[in-house]
Amino acid sequence: GGGGGGDLAPSLAIMTDAAHLLADVGSMIGSLFSLWLSTRPATRTMTFGWHRSETLGALASVVSLWMVTGILLYLAFIRLLHSDYHIEGGAMLLTASIAVCANLLMAFVLHQAGPPHSHGSRGAEYAPLEEGPGEPLPLGNTSVRAAFVHVLGDLLQSLGVLAASVLIYFKPQYKAADPISTFLFSICALGSTAPTLRDVLRVLMEGSPRSVGFEPVRDTLLSVPGVRATHELHLWSLTLTYHVASAHLAIDSTADPEAVLAEAASQLHSRFGFSSCTLQVERYQPEMAQCLRCREPPQA
Repeated sequence: GGGGGGDLAPSLAIMTDAAHLLADVGSMIGSLFSLWLSTRPATRTMTFGWHRSETLGALASVVSLWMVTGILLYLAFIRLLHSDYHIEGGAMLLTASIAVCANLLMAFVLHQAGPPHSHGSRGAEYAPLEEGPGEPLPLGNTSVRAAFVHVLGDLLQSLGVLAASVLIYFKPQYKAADPISTFLFSICALGSTAPTLRDVLRVLMEGSPRSVGFEPVRDTLLSVPGVRATHELHLWSLTLTYHVASAHLAIDSTADPEAVLAEAASQLHSRFGFSSCTLQVERYQPEMAQCLRCREPPQA
């Protein structure tokens, strides 16, 4: 990408771009590799399969971007303090244009790499990127999505560098536009990856899926005929789209365990889109209410 140009015109904004393009290519290769890895079948050591590789790929992508951005922010700060630098306007303009084209190409490739989703289905095929208004990005794989957001942030940055380089080309006295554009667009890059990082950490910390609430799942299980109480309820995700649940159901002595199991599993699949449910059925005992281990977790 803009690697060679970074040395020719000692422009920080161009170095920012060159470094980000390099980080992009790395994160793009990483996400496509994790996309392949996550389709590998389960083994006896990896009983869930390799789904989590997606999330690790996304984490690596975000961390690499944050490290590069941190170094460049430091350099921009130093440059604003000491204004003894010269910028080659023409070289900067050329490199910035190449960087914009490269980012557009990568954004297009990554957008095609994301599996298509259908709005009618729930569960393993598609999960919303953010809860709230707006159309979610049509990318199913976490790390492809992270790389796509990463490239999108960089495209903004490249456009900013292009604007700064046009200004410096025509008005060399405004060379401070260079470190200033580095500041502005580094902040954009950090802001654009924050939601991805939050989602990734939630998955890695075995948090409950963002689209599924603890209470609705518990109430649904309690509404199954014959279920008196539920405990040891755990909700987590292997990826943003692969949700898992496990619970103990305490049932009446008159209830049919098979029927309760079938109904509860079907409710979890159809209502909340869980890809995998493990339910244990046991006879209801009044002393269960006193069991410390069976207590519900408090609100976070």
